[in-house]
Amino acid sequence: MDLEDAVPLAEKDAAREAVATWLAEQPADGPLELWVRVNPGDRGLDDVRRLAGSPALAGLALAKADAATVAAVAQLLDDLGDRTTRLMPLVETPAAVLDVRAIAAGPRVHRLQVGEVDLTGEAGIDPGPDERELLAIRTMVVLASAAAGIEPPVGPVSRITSDVEALTASTRAVARLGFVGRACIHPAQLPVVHDVFTPTPEQVEEARATLQLLAEAERRGSGVALDAQGRLVDPAVVHAARRVLALHELAERSNGAVP
Repeated sequence: MDLEDAVPLAEKDAAREAVATWLAEQPADGPLELWVRVNPGDRGLDDVRRLAGSPALAGLALAKADAATVAAVAQLLDDLGDRTTRLMPLVETPAAVLDVRAIAAGPRVHRLQVGEVDLTGEAGIDPGPDERELLAIRTMVVLASAAAGIEPPVGPVSRITSDVEALTASTRAVARLGFVGRACIHPAQLPVVHDVFTPTPEQVEEARATLQLLAEAERRGSGVALDAQGRLVDPAVVHAARRVLALHELAERSNGAVP
């Protein structure tokens, strides 16, 4: 749910109340994680005060976040007695990109999201069809997440809504970089993003076989193994296999949870 760009200024207070009321009606253990993007600045702190402590709230996405914002929101949640709400800072300013390691290491940070519409506008970047102008920024966000030991980041919004081929190519590029999902702004984007990020049955089977191979090797006293194609299976490969299975589990759990 979005309290920032999707809501006109005059409707901010009403939107906050509507979201808070709706969250209060939701079960704490529902099939999907419920996140709310809050506004930047003082208005965002008001959002936090109203939403904190909601049992159904999984986390808050922090618009135009920096390290100081993350620390302030985390402290406010502590002061309000909220011990469970996680944070997802949006890296969407040049300053945030340059400070992304500190943001990723901040308190309560669960994962990052990169927001490229505001970022490119502020920085004067004009991405071409292959989006290579954004490669360095995206890589920094992925590496900062890995270095901080948090969950892999959510990929950026795309403005493509009707060109399935172009959106698929862009989303696959995001996935190859290490993102595990992508923010969407239109229902037409959902099938493409779900298709790209949901592991295929073949990928799931390969991941399970990889873990089994290493388990058998460890029983023999070895830390590595070879798969059926003669490729090395080591801890790095196992990490990738576990990521595939985690995405598969998430897809299974959320399947059919929303109309």
